[in-house]
Amino acid sequence: MGSQEMDMAEQVTHTHTVRTHGATLEEIDQHWDWLEQNLLHTLSVFDNKDDIASFVKGKVKALIAEETSSRLAEQEEEPEKFREALVKFEARFNFPEAEKLITYYSCCCWKGRVPRQGWLYLSINHLCFYSFFLGKELKLVVPWVDVQRLERTSNVFLTDTIRITTQNKERDFSMFLNLDEVFKIMEQLADVTLRRLLDNEGFDLDPGLQEPSQITKRDLEARAQNEFFRAFFRLPRREKLHAVLDCSLWTPFSRCHTAGQMFTSDSYICFASKEAGCCKVILPLREVVSIEKMEDTSLLPNPIIVSIRSKMAFQFIELRDRDSLVEGLLARLKLVHADHPVHYDTTLDEELTSPVFHSTSLCSGNHRFGGLEMVSSQNSEDREKETSPLMHPEAFRQSGSQSPDSRTSREQIKVSLWNDHFAEYGRTVCMFRTEKIRKLVAMGIPESLRGRLWLLFSDAVTDLAAHPGYYGNLVEESMGKCCLVTEEIERDLHRSLPEHPAFQNETGIAALRRVLTAYAHRNPKIGYCQSMNILTSVLLLYAKEEEAFWLLVAVCERMLPDYFNHRVIGAQVDQSVFEELIREQLPELAEHMHDLSALASISLSWFLTLFLSIMPLESAVNVVDCFFYDGIKAIFQLGLAVLEATAEDLCSSKDDSQALMVLSRFLDHVKNEDSPGPPIGSHHAFFSDDQEPCPVTDIADLIRDSYEKFGDQSVAQIERMRCRHRIRVLQGHEDTTKQNVLRVVIPEVSVLPEDLEELYDLFKREHMMSCYWEQPRPMAPRHDPSRPYAEQYRIDAQQFARLFQLVSPWTCGAHTEILAERTFRLLDENMDHLIEFKAFVSCLDIMYNGEMNEKIKLLYRLHIPPALTENDRDSQSPLKSPLLSTSRPLVFGKSNGDTIDYQKQLKQMIKDLAKEKDKTEKELPKMSQREFIQFCKTLYSMFHEDPEENDLYQAIATVTTLLLQIGEVGQRGSSGSSSQEGGEELQASAPSPSSEQDLVFADSDAGQSPQEPQAFPEEAQGDWTVSLEHILASLLTEQSLVNFFEKPLDIKSKLENAKLNQYSLKTCEMSRQSQPELKLSSP
Repeated sequence: MGSQEMDMAEQVTHTHTVRTHGATLEEIDQHWDWLEQNLLHTLSVFDNKDDIASFVKGKVKALIAEETSSRLAEQEEEPEKFREALVKFEARFNFPEAEKLITYYSCCCWKGRVPRQGWLYLSINHLCFYSFFLGKELKLVVPWVDVQRLERTSNVFLTDTIRITTQNKERDFSMFLNLDEVFKIMEQLADVTLRRLLDNEGFDLDPGLQEPSQITKRDLEARAQNEFFRAFFRLPRREKLHAVLDCSLWTPFSRCHTAGQMFTSDSYICFASKEAGCCKVILPLREVVSIEKMEDTSLLPNPIIVSIRSKMAFQFIELRDRDSLVEGLLARLKLVHADHPVHYDTTLDEELTSPVFHSTSLCSGNHRFGGLEMVSSQNSEDREKETSPLMHPEAFRQSGSQSPDSRTSREQIKVSLWNDHFAEYGRTVCMFRTEKIRKLVAMGIPESLRGRLWLLFSDAVTDLAAHPGYYGNLVEESMGKCCLVTEEIERDLHRSLPEHPAFQNETGIAALRRVLTAYAHRNPKIGYCQSMNILTSVLLLYAKEEEAFWLLVAVCERMLPDYFNHRVIGAQVDQSVFEELIREQLPELAEHMHDLSALASISLSWFLTLFLSIMPLESAVNVVDCFFYDGIKAIFQLGLAVLEATAEDLCSSKDDSQALMVLSRFLDHVKNEDSPGPPIGSHHAFFSDDQEPCPVTDIADLIRDSYEKFGDQSVAQIERMRCRHRIRVLQGHEDTTKQNVLRVVIPEVSVLPEDLEELYDLFKREHMMSCYWEQPRPMAPRHDPSRPYAEQYRIDAQQFARLFQLVSPWTCGAHTEILAERTFRLLDENMDHLIEFKAFVSCLDIMYNGEMNEKIKLLYRLHIPPALTENDRDSQSPLKSPLLSTSRPLVFGKSNGDTIDYQKQLKQMIKDLAKEKDKTEKELPKMSQREFIQFCKTLYSMFHEDPEENDLYQAIATVTTLLLQIGEVGQRGSSGSSSQEGGEELQASAPSPSSEQDLVFADSDAGQSPQEPQAFPEEAQGDWTVSLEHILASLLTEQSLVNFFEKPLDIKSKLENAKLNQYSLKTCEMSRQSQPELKLSSP
């Protein structure tokens, strides 16, 4: 045993004695192994035994506390430990009460090479870490919306570490008791929070997560399980998982019970074998006839039988808590049948319909699956005309595709193989799905069965049966309406498979129009997205119109989630996942092509159109076959197979355009030797034929290679990668938004770009903090990524007031809040009670970097409408000061000591200003006396605590008196002799300068003293005005005022202070708001 190990053993013995009392030897050995693996390697970074002792003791005590609290949680006892942690969390980080703590863990945060032992707190909006180690306190607060990367990695000392990457920093956390659990909770919190705050365009939260303050650790774990369940069985997003139970299912094809798990949800019973790919079953409850308990025996413990309409029965055994399980299933079965009564189609020939929805027997070899070619009977044709606009796929097939002469023997062999498979494994949506069916799909589904199998594999058949008449009603409601979406659809109709005969006439175009328009009407969130037209065109070739509609629903809403919206987030996430798979599976290609984003952009259409737009149609439909059976996994593995097949040429390509050429030529020469119809080219086949001939690749070989070489990715692995990469993609969009906003703003302001970035971050954080802890206000909507970049983040008056207090140089003590309100009203030009970043920064730029005349003009505008309103809460609050008086005679000193009367100076100033009037861009309204009083009050407040405070007060007193008398001169000139008499009365009755209260600021309504009701006659008062030019010229007469407005201001110190205090300011404000409620509730 080494010296460090002995040191550790000594400290563990001292600390761990109580904990190990009564523990088994096996438990002690397990604990010691954990300590060796996680602590021993880190001890070398400490300089002395005392530091090692402190570190080891702290770590072991923390682990004991964590294990105790986790056991309490498991046993659902009183969670005292959690309450203690919550109290510490609130005390250490001072968040508002709305910041709910989800869970906490003991761990180490690495600072360079030194681990800091402490506590990691995971709350709904933040990741926080606290440590008090070796006399030093460390606090970290990382908002989830700032996390750009979350990954498991390793450092020099430890093999397993969680790394959190933000814009400027990487932080490593390690030494968790259960790192897997911690990482999963982190992934869920980051995913939920980022999608809730940054991707509300296409993200529907689970009902249990709608209210963030109610989220618990269990909710997050349940969500992770729900997401996996829906992805694995490709079920609707609304489907909620109720239970996951170990069991065994009787599989007649293997003549034994297969071990696996049963998943029960709102509308489904599903089964997946423990051995990957062995067996999977999906039983929609609407297909279930009965659920019964059988007699419990030693050979068949706790069995239940689930019977379905096709006269099949599924036997499950070894189910725990069977009684409550069956009771719950029967209750949901009753609900499903009540909501969606079963509709039996007895009008069509039994041979056509029964194999699809309710076949009489698995063993019956008399029924042909699908039987699409049998609709040629007169009765069926008449019936289809009656059910117009629904159209049969025969209308869209190539004329030769159904001719027996054009069918190859291989096509017939495929049909025979499928019929054999149906007889053994089932022919409905409830069929046993095994590796055998995957191999049949990879060979290519026969033309006659393709449409029906797509319906079964996607489970669109259940939606179709559950919603009779739904599509027809949608068509009626949507057709004839004109909007932006319908215009986009019309523009793309003739670009959809233009080379195919089915879309060279109005019949096919009309059907495509109806399906796309009906879907846009059903789901306005998606509406219509380019590439949906190509996909729908192919669906119409193999399915009836209503069936094609429900297939489109399945693809857009559950098989390719978030693909078809404004930002195609889902497709970009999968592009990012694809890049990672390239690095893992094709390292040599990844090494040669340093920037894989070029390959990702090239392959985007592969994912959006399932290769339909870049492969010959007869080959691409085989890809769609695999997609409907295996989901997105089929596209990932085929993409890797394509890159592997072209790797040599890609490595020798000189640039991105040449790489695009290599891939396009390869894909254009992927042929389908088994296709019964004539070849139809792909959309992109625009390359000249004078190039060297490209070898032909058979699609069956390419698909087989993709399964053999790259088919080992599981649904769970793909979903974990998607979760991880979604963070990067969303943050990439955030960065793009930021750069675009800054690019527009930078040329228009003098603020340095790095300071602008800081301001943008503060602006965005202010918006986010309201999203964290406040109920959404009508005028402060959530982040809307569908809006133009500049409008994605906007703040309301309350948020602006906090930012103004933090970063504005015009702080006026208690008056600051009122000045912020006026500034907001001025900037809110469209009066929607929201302002954008550009307006916010333009205003700050004037305050910090404007010329004196620009600053005075801004101040002037802040004290006239619309900034100053009649109901302004400060306009009736007078400033009591002896500094200002209209009665004080004003004189200007001359260098020789003589003086001149102010009236001559005023007349000359007004003449000069009149000459300059035409030079101004736009004349601002003149300021009334009431507005001028507020202007003076703001100036007076701005000078408070300034080093030159006394000089500034004296200067503003002089200037204000001058401006008051300028207003009186103008008043006399415009009001005639009666006005002049009023002015003389004012002079005669005015108090002396030593009076305690100034005339101008004494009265709350008109600026007059209550004791002097005639001081400003009402008819003359309305004419008292001063202009911006008057004010500017007067201020320029005082050098101290000029110095004040022209002195350089440092924004950097304000920004640093704002970053430190933004959270605490928000918390204090929320505390003040809640204080009256506390008083009211107290006895």
